[in-house]
Amino acid sequence: MHNFSNFDATAISQLVRSDVVSKETVVEYFLERVESREQSINAFVSFAPDWVRAQASQLTTTRTKGLLEGVPVGIKDNYDTVDHPTRFYSPIYDDNCPSRDAHVVSLLRQAGAVIMGKTHTTEFAYMHTGPTHNPHDLDRTPGSSSAGSAAGMAAGFFPVALGTQTAGSLIKPASYCGLYAFKPSYGLVSLEGVKPLAPSFDTVGWYGRSVRDLDLIARVLIPGFPERTHESRLRSFGFCRTARWDQMDKDVAKSLEAAVETLRSAGHQVSEVLLPEEFSTVFDDHQIINDCEGARSLSTELKMHPDKLSVELLAMFERASLTTWEQESAAKRRLAKLATVLEEIFKPFDAVLGASCGIVAPLGLGATGPSDFIKFWMAFGLPQINIPLVRETGALPVGLQMVGGFRNDSTLIQAAEQVDAVLRGGRLIG
Repeated sequence: MHNFSNFDATAISQLVRSDVVSKETVVEYFLERVESREQSINAFVSFAPDWVRAQASQLTTTRTKGLLEGVPVGIKDNYDTVDHPTRFYSPIYDDNCPSRDAHVVSLLRQAGAVIMGKTHTTEFAYMHTGPTHNPHDLDRTPGSSSAGSAAGMAAGFFPVALGTQTAGSLIKPASYCGLYAFKPSYGLVSLEGVKPLAPSFDTVGWYGRSVRDLDLIARVLIPGFPERTHESRLRSFGFCRTARWDQMDKDVAKSLEAAVETLRSAGHQVSEVLLPEEFSTVFDDHQIINDCEGARSLSTELKMHPDKLSVELLAMFERASLTTWEQESAAKRRLAKLATVLEEIFKPFDAVLGASCGIVAPLGLGATGPSDFIKFWMAFGLPQINIPLVRETGALPVGLQMVGGFRNDSTLIQAAEQVDAVLRGGRLIG
């Protein structure tokens, strides 16, 4: 059987489109991976091997082959899917079988992707964690609500997966599991068919095996997304520690600072970015808005099924009930004002670099650690990428976060490709 462990989605699609390998061959390889490791990882909440095979066989040669032809994809269980239940990790929705796909799932199918199944999430993509284990250390969390997609990627179950992010739910699992991840600018990707949590922040995102995979999915899910120009030039980066750098684990900080020095040695300019004191409110403002919007989004579930909600979700409702309309409005005004300040700060740079997470994946499955270094930028809807850093054998993954200016997603991807080439010498993480 072919070994696709070192092939990214872009390469797999090219092989299938060129008739070098069949969709069925690709699917069987990944099904075997699932069979060998899923029992210990628990990435899937819904998985049907026969249906996966049926999809591959239904991708007939009479239609134009798409950009994701024959590529297996994991789908986070907060996206509607017509062929799998969508349960949001809540007993309230045990019998929820959507009548159609979420818009982005439809686009993936149209591009020739094979849906491998639904991956575990947290309750309503918030904080009550699921049963998924980190493939790098089964005693550790894979991260927050996109955990099943991230763990499935790290275990080799599929080369592409969908997640979502409201605070840190995409980038954090990428950091903990050693993955490439892309969270586009707010509003670029349709959320139709995705259950809302905090609409001011909710964003579709995805995992891939390379930066070019992140770009490939962008061209499928974002109509009109610019083609990569493969521009190779010296870049100008900012390096921003934010006000929470004192929470950084020393080993993680050392890895990030070493990456920055490697980029400088390659000729790229990296300048320290010190944010004004007024940005210290961003962390709390994000939570205020997240709590209040989350409480409104899930008000029906609270009214109809309060006994079926987790303590974490009930605590969110409690905080929201103690937050006044004026406090929430003030938080939104502060973020809007700071967004214009941030726009000026970003102007000299192709991207701003920083930590994805201040720690490696914590032990246990009950908590996933803080998302502060992610949600800080999330509050402004900026595009974010996680680049997994090369680590010593046996060391847990650490992620470098790259943040772009609003709607400068294509520039961010191109800069990320160059950064990854410098840090990895072009070597693909399988």
